[in-house]
Amino acid sequence: MDRIAVFAGSFDPFTVAHLAIVKRACAIFDRVIVVVGKNVLKHSLLTVETRMHFIAKATADLKNVTVDSFDGLTVDYMKKSGAKFLVRGIRSSVEFEAERNLAWNNQMLFPEAETVFLQVDPQFAAISSTAVREILHFGGDVSKMVPKEFYADLIHETEKH
Repeated sequence: MDRIAVFAGSFDPFTVAHLAIVKRACAIFDRVIVVVGKNVLKHSLLTVETRMHFIAKATADLKNVTVDSFDGLTVDYMKKSGAKFLVRGIRSSVEFEAERNLAWNNQMLFPEAETVFLQVDPQFAAISSTAVREILHFGGDVSKMVPKEFYADLIHETEKH
């Protein structure tokens, strides 16, 4: 039986920190599904389709990665896809507290699910999608914060807004 993991988030945009977590998850699991959540409460910089395209470009060399999207509870997506593991990247102890609570709730909803916390590499700890969006908004350089595979496309896409 394949060990299938889901790495879910808004990924608006996908960062080098996200990519590092995906690469580490690939070494642990047979299959990793990067799932872009549709969050109607957030005003997104990029469409879900654009985010999926960028993630696919950044992970193209990782043969056990697929990209998908969902609208709803992550555990419902996991049940549908056959995934038993949920990967979460942790940058700080504060983030761990919130993620642990989500993991407990997810386990109540889907007892077969296991959340796996992967610590973000120290050089990426300050990188977040929120920081990238803010820097982009003010015309700053995010070339070291997003995967090179789609950096030029991201700049082109954000110039439209």
